[in-house]
Amino acid sequence: MTSVQPSAPAAPSRPRPRPRPVYAALVLGAAALLLATCWGAYRLWNGAPYPEVDPHVVATRLGSEAEQVQDDLALPAGAESPPDRMETGACYYRGLRSVAHIDQARADVRTFTLGWRTTGVPKDTARTGQERVRARLSQQGWKLISENISDMGFRYEDRSTGDQVDVNWYAPTGTLAVSIHAPCGKIPDGYGL
Repeated sequence: MTSVQPSAPAAPSRPRPRPRPVYAALVLGAAALLLATCWGAYRLWNGAPYPEVDPHVVATRLGSEAEQVQDDLALPAGAESPPDRMETGACYYRGLRSVAHIDQARADVRTFTLGWRTTGVPKDTARTGQERVRARLSQQGWKLISENISDMGFRYEDRSTGDQVDVNWYAPTGTLAVSIHAPCGKIPDGYGL
């Protein structure tokens, strides 16, 4: 008689393990894709952020430029001097959010401007002063972005800050108008303007 030996129980079949590095790469790739999509949606909704600025630094920079422009113009005694107060202007939402807030200015983002005008300036005096302003701004690396804004005028922009200098002369009244403008910037929280 032959004896039959019981066979060993078959080992339960296990699913083949997935290679861990491939699984980890898939999870990390999905997480990165999700983050990139969220960031893109945020930027599409809000647009590019405004740079943060310190209003005191901007005021000092514009005031210094205003003094240099006044020195370059070398207007006769009695001409109006630059204002000692900076004006602020409205800035608006960017991106798709601007559609939801049409014509609604942001309270935390402002433009900054110093401007003044003097009447009765003869054409030759205005032209000579404007040429000195042009020469200095060009030498300092400012870029001419517009000409003939008025009867005789121009606008230069500082490429590093975005500041602009406008100097215009209007023939009917002999008015020489100067405006020094800083672009929109986000002011610190709690700063009252």
